[in-house]
Amino acid sequence: MEISAAGRLEVRITAADVGKRVSVRSLIEHGPPGEKFTDTVGVLTSWDNGVLLITRKSGESVRIAESALVAGKIVPAAPARRRGPAASYEELARVAARAWRPVESERLGDWELRAASGFTRRANSVLPLGDPGVPLDEALGVVRRWYGERGLPAYVQTATGAEGTQELLCAELEERGWVREVTAELWVGPLAPVADLLDPAGVALSREADEAWLARYRRKGVSEVALRVLGSGPSVWFATVPGPAEPAAIGRCVVDGRWAGFAAVEVDPALRRQGLGTAVMAALARRALDEGASAAWLQVETDNAGARALYAGMGFAAHHAYHHYRAPDADGTGR
Repeated sequence: MEISAAGRLEVRITAADVGKRVSVRSLIEHGPPGEKFTDTVGVLTSWDNGVLLITRKSGESVRIAESALVAGKIVPAAPARRRGPAASYEELARVAARAWRPVESERLGDWELRAASGFTRRANSVLPLGDPGVPLDEALGVVRRWYGERGLPAYVQTATGAEGTQELLCAELEERGWVREVTAELWVGPLAPVADLLDPAGVALSREADEAWLARYRRKGVSEVALRVLGSGPSVWFATVPGPAEPAAIGRCVVDGRWAGFAAVEVDPALRRQGLGTAVMAALARRALDEGASAAWLQVETDNAGARALYAGMGFAAHHAYHHYRAPDADGTGR
């Protein structure tokens, strides 16, 4: 916190600092005995009518009454990662988008509207990397009409927690009644250690998702549209560990320059904790290294404790959180 020369805490932020990363200390109105203050770090997304709105790295919005402020200051962007590959949010967002291409897309300024008959939110949401070229309300109207014409709900994918992410847009969407339905994280890590985890001798690699691979894939009833999305990307590989009936484990990897993106790593529930998922990732990582990749990324849901522990043990760490906001219905709700 900012401390004056006289030793007093000071509030050194104003409404003019909206959009900057700040750290504030505020009074707790109804806190546990002995706890009078709480600290909040995040992006100041608004300061209106005596209330501050701060968006944390996780995407959580915290409202703080101006009258409760004890201290506050602007803080620098999160420090550079001390391990693993360095990357900007925009670079990773574009790499992830190329690894999961929609069937149909259209530009709205720097926004990309994406559709794939409803197969996954990622392929059926707006990726807003920049300015839509028109005022926000007009842009959101275009988005709602575009998805409505395709019989799809309108989603906007945003991100928080890294330099260049979209805390301000998240706040604008929430103000307009858009509902955040899903939050996950994109993690990054060095690729070579993944390749060295286990001997992947029992893993078969293919350029296509065959019937056996699809039998293990958790999204049953995969359509032709889904197959096109799964097969999209600069260099796509599918891994399979054979089983007595369905495969014991599967995985997917997309190689794109220095990046290898892992997805759909799934193991027969009866065969978990035997290293099969790790073997799948090791086999895919070795192939990606052969193609010149050196860094890895993957997406993991915030409540998947098992996967998070596994990936942390492999050297991955969270880079940023991403969210899908759904347009409110005519009655003003997101349902």
